[in-house]
Amino acid sequence: MKEIFICITAMFFIEYVGAQEVPQIDWVGLQKTKPWSATEKWRPIPGKVVPGIYSSAPSDAIILFDGSDLSEWRKPRYDYGARMDQVEAIIKLKSQDLDNDQRTDPKWEVKDGTMIVTPGGGAIETAKAFGSIQLHIEFLCPVDPGKEDQAYSNSGVFLMGLYEIQVLNSYENQTYPNGQAGAFYKQHIPLVNASRPPGEWQSYDIIFNAPKFENGEVVRPASATVLHNGVLIQNNVLLEGPCIFIGKPYYVEHPEKMPLLLQDHGDKVRFRNIWIREL
Repeated sequence: MKEIFICITAMFFIEYVGAQEVPQIDWVGLQKTKPWSATEKWRPIPGKVVPGIYSSAPSDAIILFDGSDLSEWRKPRYDYGARMDQVEAIIKLKSQDLDNDQRTDPKWEVKDGTMIVTPGGGAIETAKAFGSIQLHIEFLCPVDPGKEDQAYSNSGVFLMGLYEIQVLNSYENQTYPNGQAGAFYKQHIPLVNASRPPGEWQSYDIIFNAPKFENGEVVRPASATVLHNGVLIQNNVLLEGPCIFIGKPYYVEHPEKMPLLLQDHGDKVRFRNIWIREL
């Protein structure tokens, strides 16, 4: 299973825009030491609860996806990093590129009022940048027999393109708890497992406070509260920095506002009813 996961990771973790701009990772060589396993936490395992229902957008919300088109989204020029050296390079490139109006149409499919990940099509990000927000997003992990662990309906919601709430089928699907649905990936295990079975719609409601920097140093770390299907799973947690696959995170100064990013991890996860309120 790990071999399948690493192959998927190698394919989809980052879209390079020139080998000299973002450091490359020798995924084949790292198979010998598997450094990503050092940040997998297998205890405690969150208890299960029965989730509730969905919510509609308030009057002052910015509608990011209403089921009709991807006009509020684009294909990012720079994706996200598996390691902090990649994250640093990407932040630098994105900081220089925020005023670039050039956009590439996203390659995801819109069907039956949903947006569907196109495996291999790459991530998508919002055309507009955001800082502190309230976000509502609904997702569906498709039934996919034979899949398990991190390979079962994997995606992610990257706040500011850096801070990831994991999307995964975590209904009777064992994985490391700091990588299950509702985790701030490899940082905070959810308080409970509120996952619905694959094939059913689910929701995240997220209150996110962006970090603040002064003179290159973080003076207020990012924090977040998250409800999964109406159930509190993250209670005003402080983030240690960007959510990464390998190694320990740390803060790197970045713009006050950056696009929201949705991950292509090779699974046909669906999204709908996405709205945001700036705080």
